[in-house]
Amino acid sequence: MRTFAIKTLGCKVNQYESQQVRELLESHGLEQTSAETAPDLVVINTCCVTHVASAKSRQLTRKTKKTNPHSVVVVAGCLPAGQTEELKGLEKQAIIVEQKDLLVQTLKSLLANSTEASNRTTTGSRTLKSAKIKHKNDSKNAETPTPNKSTSHETNDSELPDLKSYKGQTRAFLKIQDGCDGFCTYCIIPKIRNKISSKPSETILQEARDLVYAGHKEIVLTGIFLGAYGQETVRRRKWEKESTGKLPELLDKIAQIQGLERLRLSSLEPGDVTEELLEVMCKHDNITHHLHLPLQSGSGRVLKRMCRQYNEKEFIAAIDLLCDRLDRPAITTDIIVGFPGETDSDFQATLNMAEYARFAKIHVFSFSERQNTPAVKMRPKIASDKIKYRSQELRELDSKLQLQFRQQFAGTEMRMIVENAQKQTGRTDRYFEVQIKDNRKYETGELVTGFLSKDAQSLQVIA
Repeated sequence: MRTFAIKTLGCKVNQYESQQVRELLESHGLEQTSAETAPDLVVINTCCVTHVASAKSRQLTRKTKKTNPHSVVVVAGCLPAGQTEELKGLEKQAIIVEQKDLLVQTLKSLLANSTEASNRTTTGSRTLKSAKIKHKNDSKNAETPTPNKSTSHETNDSELPDLKSYKGQTRAFLKIQDGCDGFCTYCIIPKIRNKISSKPSETILQEARDLVYAGHKEIVLTGIFLGAYGQETVRRRKWEKESTGKLPELLDKIAQIQGLERLRLSSLEPGDVTEELLEVMCKHDNITHHLHLPLQSGSGRVLKRMCRQYNEKEFIAAIDLLCDRLDRPAITTDIIVGFPGETDSDFQATLNMAEYARFAKIHVFSFSERQNTPAVKMRPKIASDKIKYRSQELRELDSKLQLQFRQQFAGTEMRMIVENAQKQTGRTDRYFEVQIKDNRKYETGELVTGFLSKDAQSLQVIA
């Protein structure tokens, strides 16, 4: 086994973990390539947060195997861990890793067996189709003439390595927290990632230093429930009052790393917006004035049915505090349209909240039933045509709000990091994309300063 490819769907945590898989495989001498070049191994890191994400994961698995019939395909991530029944029929096409802790063991077993096979024959990746997946606690080695499911409970060597670099993009994601036990009524994640954990601060700091040393000017801190960093639960009512400042303390330390030009937080909850956090954000110029705060609904009644940890008044209070302490912050959000029981007045409350918050970007999601979640049994269901109509109305509002947000910076000096050298585009500190207007061509990863054009679409570089 000499080459591998990784396909990733889903959130920033998934993307980070795919980079960990890459470093693991490269440390064993494998070379990364694209899935279109018939690699020996393809790892698919799946998502199942919505039915659309699940469908894309299944389709990608089938397409990958059809395109690469001689490749070993490993399906990992959230779909096999939480929605196994949706993978029926794929067991003959791929190795399904149903337990997240088993991914490292499965990959190492594949690599070990491929080495043994190559010592006996040189038939390349075809040999792997009959390789034995060995687990330390198996009484017998299970013969796998066709790919199978990993069902061992062995957890030794289950941790993926910390990152030294982040290939493929200028922004490096750094996972500092994992797990959720919040159990919002629509969400499957607590059934998949139910182990609450946080990395030690020294481990995080060293990983951040390594990423900066590798050339990354921007780091994005991420987690399944980022605000619960350092906590044993995501349920705030169970937090000790003196322990609520762990994320701001960590943020303060990371911001001081020499060479780190931009530090961003991926997603927080309204309860995470505290005076302590904002004080740290104001203290360091390299911490962006951009926060992603999932709203989900502007209706207090719907929020209660969702079992969110805030109501509409608390969300407004968080917005007010942000706008009072930070200079024109970029506030992005997620909104679910069509949650069971959502009335016209509930949806209007969401539109009103979006207008009030002046969101810089709204990610619009149609409600998606996930098996074994309470929302499946909630009534009344919203008709699909009504969900489609409401979603379109919200997207139109989003377009208007995005333009309004950008235009307030027209003519002002801004920084951007080049993300696409060919198109000469990148993102500003406040996360909106602009194109460079200059005779010189800038390389990916370069930090550029200039004035935002009148139409707020381009950056005129300062000579």
